[in-house]
Amino acid sequence: MKEKLTKIREIYIEEINNATSSENLEDIRVKVLGKKGELTLVLRDMGKLSKEERPEMGKLANEVREAIEVSLAGQKEKIIEIEYEKMFENEAIDITLPGKKTPFGSHHPLNIVVERLNDIFIGLGFTVEEGPEIEWAEYNFDHLNIPKEHTSRDLQDTFYVNDEMVLRTQTSPIQVRTMMKRKPPIRILAPGRVYRSDEIDATHSPVFHQAEGLVVDEGITMSDLKGTLDLFAKEMFGPDTKTKFRPHQFYFTEPSAEMDVTCFACNGKGCRVCQNTGWIEILGCGMVHPNVLEVCGIDPKKYSGFAFGMGLDRIAMIKYGISDLRLMFENDIRFLKQFK
Repeated sequence: MKEKLTKIREIYIEEINNATSSENLEDIRVKVLGKKGELTLVLRDMGKLSKEERPEMGKLANEVREAIEVSLAGQKEKIIEIEYEKMFENEAIDITLPGKKTPFGSHHPLNIVVERLNDIFIGLGFTVEEGPEIEWAEYNFDHLNIPKEHTSRDLQDTFYVNDEMVLRTQTSPIQVRTMMKRKPPIRILAPGRVYRSDEIDATHSPVFHQAEGLVVDEGITMSDLKGTLDLFAKEMFGPDTKTKFRPHQFYFTEPSAEMDVTCFACNGKGCRVCQNTGWIEILGCGMVHPNVLEVCGIDPKKYSGFAFGMGLDRIAMIKYGISDLRLMFENDIRFLKQFK
């Protein structure tokens, strides 16, 4: 057994000293010190020795084990140092080389407008609400005081899922749902995707985006509406922006108006963009019709309110000088990278 232990020490210390990688060194360790390693198997045979031989062989076995473990530790340090040097060589960076530019993505112009719109109205105490895009016809039309014979109910104008459900043509149903489940005071902004049966061209799309606002409380007047929307226009288009309100008709508001802002291209002087008027139509608005309040369970004698709605695609086109609505939906990187 003494010769066997001596041979194990000589053979494996030589193998350890010749090891060139951490994996190679680990294989040697397992081969000699593992559960089925050569030294381990020799130690298991110690019980077969006589009482006189055991102390001497036990001492020698421990010396062999210690010598092998010391060699393993020493060689491991050498190998790690060599491997680190190779790694540093392979991963060395030449700081004189030009850097690699990392391309950054950008927000879609519609997303920029929505985020800016949310910031403006949240700052005025509004909350942002959402609603289903597949909507009941009664929420999309009836509760908004739109008569049965109105052209917007025709199949040529609206996408019907069935006789009672439509793809919402506006985000106004969110206003109705909010008034039905919440008591005044109410201040909400409702942005979202809407659908109408339009041919695709530079200014029309069957899928587009709207944002509508609603305020209901005691003592709300037309002056509150005008002041709120004038502030919105200045925050969105610049502090020098002026607003103009023109009478109009909407079934869910009375009185109703359309709001124009000074042309962004000529600052109100007149150009081809504004057809030489100096103004661009931006949204529709008005005082909430008493019938709408009543059908939503709000007493029109106690409460009043105002509502407004705008096309977000149109806002983006005006704000960024985009001439064709179709650019918004084509995912052309040449177009999108302009909005970083």
